[in-house]
Amino acid sequence: MHKLIIDAAKDKIFLMVINNDTKYSIKHENTKINYEKLTLLINDFLYKKKIGLNKISQIYVNRGPGSFAGIRNSLAIVKAFNVASQIDYYSFSFTDFVGENDIKFENIPALCKKFKVKKNLINPIYLS
Repeated sequence: MHKLIIDAAKDKIFLMVINNDTKYSIKHENTKINYEKLTLLINDFLYKKKIGLNKISQIYVNRGPGSFAGIRNSLAIVKAFNVASQIDYYSFSFTDFVGENDIKFENIPALCKKFKVKKNLINPIYLS
């Protein structure tokens, strides 16, 4: 099954889908308009890669620190996917991975497992 990574906490909105050794990613400008249509960006990305939401088994979402609007919207969307499709999610922060060097998005699922990031738990970190 596929894993979806969503990072809307930074200066770019980043999406990645991982399935075994296959990885697809895309970036979008971090703007208010893109935050408001984040669900559409995710659906369009999956559609272009011919991946249905029913093929996503886990979602990894960056909970910050970062942009309040980006974090709030991405967490709300992930919760909605969980309620609608029972997709498990992991809410990570790069600060969770203390001691790791050169963290790459494709390593996020393994790092969440290694550092025992809890499933279906959100604790956002907003920048003031």
